[in-house]
Amino acid sequence: MVLNELWAALSSASEAVLACCFVAAAVALRWFGGRKARARARGAAARARRKQQAGLESMHKAAQRFRLQNPGLDSEALLALTLPQLVQKLHNGELSQQAVLFTYLGKAWEVNKETNCVTTYLADCETQLSQAPRQGLLYGVPVSLKECFSYQGQDSTLGLSLNEGVPAECDSMMVQVLKLQGAVPFVHTNVPQCMFSYDCSNPLFGRTTNPWNCFKSPGGSSGGEGALIAAGGSLLGLGTDLGGSIRFPSSFCGICGLKPTANHLSKTGLKDCMYGQMAVHISVGPMARDVESLALCLALLCEDMFRLDPIVPPLPFREEVYASSRPLRVGYYETDNYTMPTPAMKRAVLETKQRLEAAGHTLIPFLPRNIPYVLETLSIGGIFSDGGSSFLQNFKGNLMDPCLGNLMLVLKLPGWLKGLLAFLLKPLLPTLAAILNNLKSRSTGKLWELHHEIKVYRNSVIAQWRALDLDVLLTPMLSPAMDMNAAGNALGAVGYTILYNCLDFPAGVVPVTTVTIEDEAQMEHYRGYFGDSWDKVLWKAMMKSVGLPVAVQCVALPWQEELCLRFMREVEQLMTPEKRPF
Repeated sequence: MVLNELWAALSSASEAVLACCFVAAAVALRWFGGRKARARARGAAARARRKQQAGLESMHKAAQRFRLQNPGLDSEALLALTLPQLVQKLHNGELSQQAVLFTYLGKAWEVNKETNCVTTYLADCETQLSQAPRQGLLYGVPVSLKECFSYQGQDSTLGLSLNEGVPAECDSMMVQVLKLQGAVPFVHTNVPQCMFSYDCSNPLFGRTTNPWNCFKSPGGSSGGEGALIAAGGSLLGLGTDLGGSIRFPSSFCGICGLKPTANHLSKTGLKDCMYGQMAVHISVGPMARDVESLALCLALLCEDMFRLDPIVPPLPFREEVYASSRPLRVGYYETDNYTMPTPAMKRAVLETKQRLEAAGHTLIPFLPRNIPYVLETLSIGGIFSDGGSSFLQNFKGNLMDPCLGNLMLVLKLPGWLKGLLAFLLKPLLPTLAAILNNLKSRSTGKLWELHHEIKVYRNSVIAQWRALDLDVLLTPMLSPAMDMNAAGNALGAVGYTILYNCLDFPAGVVPVTTVTIEDEAQMEHYRGYFGDSWDKVLWKAMMKSVGLPVAVQCVALPWQEELCLRFMREVEQLMTPEKRPF
């Protein structure tokens, strides 16, 4: 009996030891696996940087070679031309496309030295010059591309090591249309990791800085485009916008940008990290130094779009709407009552309102209903309806960039813990609690309900709009530029922009003023509406901003891009902020 008990005890002990060994082995394998994955990610980053530097060196040599062969070329005069002026000079032969391309290559290289905005030199742009159709309306115009636009033979990494060394098999549809119009895509520009931040940094290519102030962010996720265009390294660029990704960089860098209705320009061939997310729509749109360039780009791209991509509706650009001078009925609001506008933001809206009224337009107070519900439930809840699992898949074996802030930590929490934290935090941090609650995974039935709620909300805002017989809407735009790494810890501030992704209304950004000493002094008293951590981050991140650009947002109803652009042009002509010569 004693022997049996002893044997049973030994057996139990053996099983326990064996179990411990299995657990230890699993932990060790996971640790070694993670270590190997991190090593692979670091290797991918090193390769990406080497390719980036080799491309930049080729770019610099090409520009230098042309400059030596053409010492009489007035580069400064060429770079000062607007897009319509440049197009005209290229078509009438006053400028050669070689002179234009190599001048912009040289300027882009200089800008990149200061901002780190270029990820890839699209070297076949040199051979493309001989292939560009002379009848193309963008004949010879260099165009920069956000890195997510697939370009044959080049990586679109989105700052993720898993995409490094995976070149595109063909051009995205937008690149094809640009080439048909005679344009010459010449660089890819930097993005935040996964394109899910309104900052601009990733482990592969590093941080892009704002050309106005190297300690400030250029915005995101089209941040490389914003920096390059603002500093004169590109005349025209293409970006994408899911929650403000064209509008934030345009605002922070002092340029113009348009987020069209979601399906106005083709998204075929875009690299993404959250395929299948349909609650909040992504848009492709142009970015440029002035509104006229945006309008010209949109008008020209529409011609070939439907023929190449039948999913895009065949809508010609309505020049008569864009060129109209009839007085407008303009809705406006000074705040969304969720993110308190900075003093400069509020002043920008009020000064623009006054100028518009003086020009004969009618300004009417208008605020879409229930903006917190749109941000917390419809938008963030819609984007992360799977609890963030699709988004997190991109980071297996990847290094994580600090620009994403606490988002990754929160997404990794199990659903029950997100719910518990939301319950506990609600009395103290109601905005954070509401967003935490909406980061839980939804069932298929709940997702369909959410899609229906978005449709109902959109119809209610359109009815509210039409009841006042509005043409367009003037709103604040988050500005000035924030400090580095602040955006990831101030998610609630996307409310001014993501509202119009959820509604799928066209929305554009126009710079109208700069931060004054008085604005900065008033900012000392900024506390936000909730006094929570997000408000404190926003306050700190927007200090030390005197002289930085401040923008407003112009909005129209779906498929009214020409009217939106016409309103943007009106604002641009009435408001003349100081242009910084970089």
